[in-house]
Parts: sequence; C-alpha cells; structure tokens
Amino acid sequence: MNRRSFRDIHGILLLDKPLGLSSNQALQTARRLVGAAKGGHTGSLDPLATGLLPLCFGEATKIAGWLLGSRKAYEAEVRLGQTTTTADLEGDVVETRPVPALSDADIEAALAPLRGRIVQVPPAYSAIKQDGVPLYVRARRGEVVDVPSREVDVYRLDVIGREGDVLRLHVECGSGTYVRSLAVDLGAHLGCGAHLTGLRRLWVEPFMAPAMVTLDDLREAAESGPDPLEACLLPVDAGLAHIPRIDLDPARTRVLGFGQPVPLGAGTATGRCGVWGADGRLMALGDVDAEGVLRVLRGFNLPAP
Repeated sequence: MNRRSFRDIHGILLLDKPLGLSSNQALQTARRLVGAAKGGHTGSLDPLATGLLPLCFGEATKIAGWLLGSRKAYEAEVRLGQTTTTADLEGDVVETRPVPALSDADIEAALAPLRGRIVQVPPAYSAIKQDGVPLYVRARRGEVVDVPSREVDVYRLDVIGREGDVLRLHVECGSGTYVRSLAVDLGAHLGCGAHLTGLRRLWVEPFMAPAMVTLDDLREAAESGPDPLEACLLPVDAGLAHIPRIDLDPARTRVLGFGQPVPLGAGTATGRCGVWGADGRLMALGDVDAEGVLRVLRGFNLPAP
C-alpha cells in the first residue's frame, strides 16, 4: 500500500500485538494495512510482550494520550532463581541462586508489599527519557544509569499458576507500572532473584473484554477492500465509554462549537465527560467544574453520522 492510498480514517483498533515487534512497528504495520493517514498508540508494549495495544487513527489520536493513563491488566510469567540485566529474557544473566522450598504462604507474603500504592524503580532498560535520551540507549552504551524511583498503583497481584520455579501472575495496575520491576522485587523478597519471561496484556480500560484483531486479520481484511478493514475499527467514542455522556441541545451545541464554556447548571456531574452535539456527533472530551460549567479538553472534527 503506497502513501497515495492513505486516507482520513477515524477510529480505534484493538490490536493483538505479536511477539517480537515494538509498539511503534506494530502501529506502523497496522496503519499501512488500514490505510490511515494518521495514527498513534496508547502506551508501549515491549517487543517480548503480546496482547492488547489500542491504536488510534485520525481524530481518535486526540484521546490517545489520555488513554495512556488507563488501568491495565496483564498475565505475567516469572522465573525464580535468576536475575538479568534487563529484568527479562532479553538480557544477560547476572546472577543465579537456588530457589528455596516455597509454600503458597511464602509467596503471598512476598507479594503483599507489592500491592497498593507502592514505590517502584523502573528498569534501567526502559523507554523513560532523561535529558531527551531513553534510558535503554544509555544502558546499551555502557553508561551508569541512575533510575529515579516513583509511585505506582498495583490494584491486583495474584498467583494464578505455578510450575517448578516458574510463576504465572495476574497483574492489574495503573499507568507507569513496570511488570518487569514487580518480578525483580518479588525475587528480592523471596531471596532468590527473578526475571520476567513472558507478558501478555489482557485489557486496557475502557476495553475490559476486548475483541482483539491480529495483523493477520488485518491483512486478510485488506485483501477484501476498505469496508472489511473499517469493520475492524471501533468508533472514536468507544474510548470514552467509561465516562459520563452529555448531550447538548442546539443552542448549547452552537456555543460549544465556538469553543466557549457552556453552563450546564447545578447538579451536573463534575469531571471528565464525552460531549455530543444536537446532530448526534461526538464533539469533545470535556470537563465539568464544580459550578456546572463545561469546558473543552479535546475537540473532535468528525464527519456527520
């Protein structure tokens, strides 16, 4: 597909990212297959990770940054007894230690401090930037990388399977949480070290039960023409399904259309909301303040329904 076939497409693709591709590689492959002129992803998955990577095309890219902060769930595989330079399979083994006989209670005791609002040190091999340079670039140069700790939210961290020295974990966490770091910290608490050997993202809020599409699905749809391809996409408003909806009358639609605040009156729910105009078109991601005044955070220029 050449660049001349790219066109304005607006929607969200729930991609099942394959093993071995970076998030950007997966995005660009999907964008070429869909033929979207503009696209972005909603948070990186490492090449060794698979699973849900929401991709935003056209006007949906305006909410991609907002979806970055969404709650996420993973299934993780952790091998006890070894630590690596990257905290996963890609790195060199730094240390090998015997794994003690661990009861379920021992593992639960090690997991407990890793739940809730915790302080975490991200891996040195990560995409976090310092002075505009990703940490993994500095680490690969052999530079000493000082990674600052930060607070993250871990809502759920449970063992769902165990085979020898390998644990399978269910993880639900907030934005900025590194599952690799959870594996490292778990190994430290157990006294034997650990690293991440597999990771699959299960869902990203608000896509809690996602019908994911593979790149092979897209290739097959591309051979059938544009309509099957567009059928793989969710509408832009699917990314706002978990926040209140406000429908404006014609008068308020005109006011918001000029970019002006819209008084909605006392008793209106405050906070983030999706805003629809009188013609049924999604107009904006908005915010309602304590006085009931609606303001635009992101405006959309979508075709008429």
